[in-house]
Order: sequence, then C-alpha cells, then structure tokens
Amino acid sequence: MSVHVIGAGLAGLSAAVEFASRGVAVAVHEASPQAGGRCRSYYDSVLDMEIDNGNHLVLSGNHATLAYAGRIGARDKLVGPGSATFPFIDLADMRRWTIRANDGLVPVWMFDASRRVPDTKLTDYLELAKLLLAGRDKTIAEVLACKGPLWRGLVEPFLVAALNIEAQQGSAALAGQVVRETLAAGGHNYHPLVAREGLSNALVRPAVDYLSTRGGSVTFGRRLRGFAFGESRVEALDFGEDRIALGPHDAVVLAVPPQAAAPLAPGLEAPNVFCAIVNAHFRVAPPPGLPEITGIVGGLAQWLFAFPDRLSVTISAGDAWCDTPREELAERIWADVAKVAGLSGPAPPWQIVRERRATFAATPAQDARRPGPRTRWANLALAGDWTQTKLPATIEGAIRSGVSAAKSLEQTVKVRLA
Repeated sequence: MSVHVIGAGLAGLSAAVEFASRGVAVAVHEASPQAGGRCRSYYDSVLDMEIDNGNHLVLSGNHATLAYAGRIGARDKLVGPGSATFPFIDLADMRRWTIRANDGLVPVWMFDASRRVPDTKLTDYLELAKLLLAGRDKTIAEVLACKGPLWRGLVEPFLVAALNIEAQQGSAALAGQVVRETLAAGGHNYHPLVAREGLSNALVRPAVDYLSTRGGSVTFGRRLRGFAFGESRVEALDFGEDRIALGPHDAVVLAVPPQAAAPLAPGLEAPNVFCAIVNAHFRVAPPPGLPEITGIVGGLAQWLFAFPDRLSVTISAGDAWCDTPREELAERIWADVAKVAGLSGPAPPWQIVRERRATFAATPAQDARRPGPRTRWANLALAGDWTQTKLPATIEGAIRSGVSAAKSLEQTVKVRLA
C-alpha cells in the first residue's frame, strides 16, 4: 500500500507525516520548486538574508500544530514569552498597553484594569460570548456592535488577523471558534509563539527530513495533470510525462489550493473568493527591549514582528494595498514601524511580499462552500486550510486538515491512525 500526497504545503506535509508515522509509504508531489506553500522561508537577494514569505503567529492552544512540530522534532523552533502577553500601541495617540492574561480557565486578568485594554470594563469582554452562539449564516457585524475601546483596541485587530478580512464582514461562527479556542479556553491556550529561525526551519524542512528518513519522498516540479477515475475510486495519477497506477489499498490526498483542486475533482464546490495579505520586511536590528510581537492599532499593519536581524509587519485583509506602488507602500509602512519601534531616519533596505489570493474570504457564504475531507471517490481525500476545519485559513487549520484527510482514508490503506 502507498499514499500519494499532491501538494507540499503544510496541509499536505501534515497528512504525509501522519501516514509516515504509521509506517505507510508516502510520496509527495509538489508542482513548485519548494515545499511549504504560503508558509515558507526563502533567500531574498535584496535583503541578503532568508525571510518568510509571510509572518505567522502560532498559539499555545494550537494543539495540532504543536503535535505536528513535536512529531517532526521541531517543537523547540516555536518560541515565545511563556505567557499570554500581548503589547499594543495605538498610533493615533501613541498610547501603549499590554494584555496580560492569567493561565487559568477563569479570566482573572479581565478584573484588573491594568491588564486589559484601556477604558474597557469587564462587561465589554462578556459581550464576546455572543460569538460562541452565532449561527453559520451570521456576520460579525450582525452579532457584535463593532465599536468601542475593546473593539478598537483588541477585538478588531485580533479578528482581522485571524480571518484575513475586514472584521465586520467576517463569519461570526468562524470568529466564535477562534474565541472558543483562545480567550474562552484560558490564557494557557493563547501564549504567542513565533518561528524565530524562520517558518521553513520550524515547520517545513524538518517534515521533509522526517519523511525521507521513513522511506518517503518529496518530488518538486511535478504537477498533477489529472486523475483517472473509476466508478468509486481513483485508478491512476496523470503527471503528463508519466502515469502512476494505483493499487486497491493505495490512496491520494489532494492538498492544493481550491482554484487548483476544482478542475481536478469534478463537481467539487470550494471557496472562490479570496483575500490578500501584504507583508513588509526591513533589514534593521530591533532596538533593545522591543517585544517580539506588538499589536498595532490605527496603522496599516496589525502586527509588528521583531526578529534578530529584521523588523517585519503583516497587513491582513490587504486587498486595498495590492496595487499601491511598492516604494510608496514601503515608505508608509516604515513610518508606522518607526513609530512603534522608536526609530528615526529613512527606511532601511526593505522587501514587500504580496499574496493576492492568500486565503479564502472568511464570510458566511464562502465558509458554506468549504468541503470536508471525504470525496465521492473512496481513496481520494481533500486537505487544505480552505476545507471545512471550522477555523479560518490558519496554520492550525491547514495542519488539522491534513490529519483529517489521513484519518478519512484509514479504511482504504488499512492503517489505524491515532
């Protein structure tokens, strides 16, 4: 028996690792020259350093991500402050504050004005419970008032980053699941973690190494052209230059973006509206004392990441900035970064990375189009952050989808997955 995984993003790697850990032969086929998909590192000649194509935040409650990192021997590559601590700055008035949550399930920190958003009160936070009960057809604006100091100082930047859409338009159910797994689950579930040495070093290269040491393979520059379908299963894979026939206990995980998956799987309904993310990287060492992560209110970006050799920001829901001239955009972002970091002078060497179709649009309508891992072909499963994980398009969602796809194929490959 063998499993073929189409796509070497985190969803595909997660599925492959799941099978390889049970001794199943796995072959991963990736169309591009590298693994990781939208979550990877690369050498940038402008900055003369390795950078991530996008900045990603992992939380201590992202159990699938941490289990995956642990399995591939890279848990120590995700680091953070060891507590649920989030510094913020409002660029409108340069006011700074820090969310300092306790680890227990009872949110004691919300009773202490010095540990919460300025000018907020306990009852403001209780309003977020409405998201936990929201139906899948509701937007956030239909459930929350979307105004006030808590909205501006925490909820809006938090949800824009999580859903990658203007928060009012986002799915209340998806927002509710994020809240359920973070704020409502106790501070020990939302310690921030970052890949200080790069996303590829933390989540991609160790997975490729893990597969190779267990007899698996990852082949690059190998694009699937189509499937040969039988009545109830996939019978062969067509790569153009060659064709792979599948045995009765062979299986396939299709872990490519929805726009690539739809032509390969007839009748597949999938998200078809997408939102952009813009990332900017500046080659400058962070000043002493600058936190590793700072939330930004009233600026272009939502988060500033301080790496040892650079400062990087993320603009979620970034469609409005995709066509702005790069030099103009870099100058505008640097003006915000300089204020946050307390720096002066012209922008240092920079790089702008724009992902125009970074995630599916996390609206109720698009969430309803997300398929589960099973297909009408018994040996073909779907994986990707765009499948129905009940989460927005996140690292955690991608990795969960790979695990779900693998488990849906247990009967085909005759292997029990934990």
